[in-house]
Amino acid sequence: MAGRLREWLFLIGYGLLATHELDAVLRAEWRVLPGLSMLDEALARPLFIGLHVPLFALLTGWIGSADPATRQRARLAISGFLVVHSGLHLLFSGHRHYDFVHADSAGYIFGGALCGLLWLVTRPAQKL
Repeated sequence: MAGRLREWLFLIGYGLLATHELDAVLRAEWRVLPGLSMLDEALARPLFIGLHVPLFALLTGWIGSADPATRQRARLAISGFLVVHSGLHLLFSGHRHYDFVHADSAGYIFGGALCGLLWLVTRPAQKL
């Protein structure tokens, strides 16, 4: 797969993750997550939302690093997470507060996983 196409594949996956997090606020994902689900709604909601500021600042800085090796490690980790993240959603799908049952929600989650998987399987062979 051409380098530019692969780069767009990663960026679309990252965009789907960010969009999923917007959807996660709409779907009150904190009610499903271990730890946050035990907190009072008045604390869990702003905590869930607020934690996304440093999370996305760190992730965006990591993928935009001036060091090519760091950028590649970031893309590898995030692409792998996109795949694992979809598995976590399958695991939590039976939770009584799980609300990612709509086609758009599934598209953000599993579309991101597909982008991550395609990015991973099209990686050039590594030198030993």
